[in-house]
Amino acid sequence: MTGRGASRRAYLGLGSNLGDRLAHLQGAVDGLVATEGVTVVAASAVYETSPVGGPPQPDYLNAVVAVDTDRSARFLLNVAQRLEAAAERVRSGRWGPRTLDVDVLLVGDEEVHEPDLEVPHPRLHERAFVLVPLADVDEDRARPRPADQAGVRRTALRLRLPE
Repeated sequence: MTGRGASRRAYLGLGSNLGDRLAHLQGAVDGLVATEGVTVVAASAVYETSPVGGPPQPDYLNAVVAVDTDRSARFLLNVAQRLEAAAERVRSGRWGPRTLDVDVLLVGDEEVHEPDLEVPHPRLHERAFVLVPLADVDEDRARPRPADQAGVRRTALRLRLPE
């Protein structure tokens, strides 16, 4: 089952702190563009952020991508996991460093409460490194924003979108 339904706006969080961080984020955008049933409509600025939790590790590059899709949150999770595998992500522990992390943040008004998928993302409104870039593509969805946005720094880097 592909999980097709009415088209709606979905948001995916991207993060990378190993290797060519920007190339990993761009690879995720390119992979989304190439996915049937998914239309990339916007991408936030790219932010450099301090790691939250986990072992000592390099800073992340983070962004949020908005897509229009008729697919389910489960379908988007499968796409996210495929993109992470293509970036050779190694799952070495919770909050550990990674070449690519793709989180399904929101899928229209869909709610999913399963062991491996929670939509809306359960810690969405606690994470400045998600809410700050989310505000770039949808200010209303990024509320309330955390008061502490320290460690989230806008860069001059940009993700390329299809023309």
